Amino acid sequence: MPSASCKIKENVPLAPCTTLGIGGPARYFTEVGSEHEAAAALEFAASHDLAVFILGGGSNVVVSDSGFPGLVVRIALRGIRRLGDGLISIAAGEEWDSFVGLCVGEGLAGIECLSGIPGTVGGTPVQNVGAYGQEVAEVIESVRALDRATLQAVEISNEECAFSYRQSRFSPPGQERHLILSVRFRLRPGGAPRLAYPDLQRQFAEFPGSPGLHEVREAVLQIRQSKAMLLRPGDPDARSAGSFFRNPMVSPDRAREVEAAARARVRSDSGAALPTYAMPDGRRKLPAARLIELAGFPRGFRRGRVGLSSKHTLALINCGDATAEELLGLMREIQSAVREIFGVELVPEPVFLGFPESPS
Repeated sequence: MPSASCKIKENVPLAPCTTLGIGGPARYFTEVGSEHEAAAALEFAASHDLAVFILGGGSNVVVSDSGFPGLVVRIALRGIRRLGDGLISIAAGEEWDSFVGLCVGEGLAGIECLSGIPGTVGGTPVQNVGAYGQEVAEVIESVRALDRATLQAVEISNEECAFSYRQSRFSPPGQERHLILSVRFRLRPGGAPRLAYPDLQRQFAEFPGSPGLHEVREAVLQIRQSKAMLLRPGDPDARSAGSFFRNPMVSPDRAREVEAAARARVRSDSGAALPTYAMPDGRRKLPAARLIELAGFPRGFRRGRVGLSSKHTLALINCGDATAEELLGLMREIQSAVREIFGVELVPEPVFLGFPESPS
């Protein structure tokens, strides 16, 4: 065992550490609250030839029924440093939504539309977290991380993070390289909120004057709650990993073909059968939730002990004592139907931990 600065536990259940509540135990488990403890944990893993998984809030992970045979490191680093002019450095273990609320309260614009997203700050750069017209790539100045090979802390600039749609250099397989310690954000003091997303524009269509950051944050929380994307204790729809599939990106021609197939499914000439959204690179974004619904999986759909949220088809939920294999069975059933009907591949968002190969 390493020094007392890194307490290693054995055979720790992982299901309670995730929002899905599914999966087996970690062979080894530790919680780190400092850079020194993080380095000690990585030294322990290296000396025992163990694979390492970095766990934050557990909101975007599916653990296999057999668990994980390596070392799970849960990040518990805390601390916020205000560096002036909207520049804030925040430790990776801080809760993301609490940080958003803090920034909104201090009049700092740039992440108000990312309210209500579960998990920790350190998890946001990994998938370039985004929602309602914003993504963290727009406001991250740099990421401080521990290089797993050298155990030295490094500063990684925004450009070096290689952000793209729900991807970064920290996403698999690149996640084996770094352990994120803190993130530095450049926000806009006194800035106006972002109202680029249709759901938000509709929300404020009759609002007197211009909404502020607080009003936009509350609206986002309400929208997420209505779609079961706000994880609240006691809500059966909250036993999920959030949005389970990414919204597919296709060419304009391919988007028109999928739209035509969608209209045929609803026997309508209305272009609203499947709305699509223009992306900066010229592609069109397709709403995965609508594809799932049109493929025959309505809200509240059940397949044994797993199902879809009663509020949103993008959330696959644990209906009670479900297994990872049951969840993956439903995932594959949905993927197969969407592929057969629309010729579109749905790519899952969560990280799959402890599986012999990626189930995606």
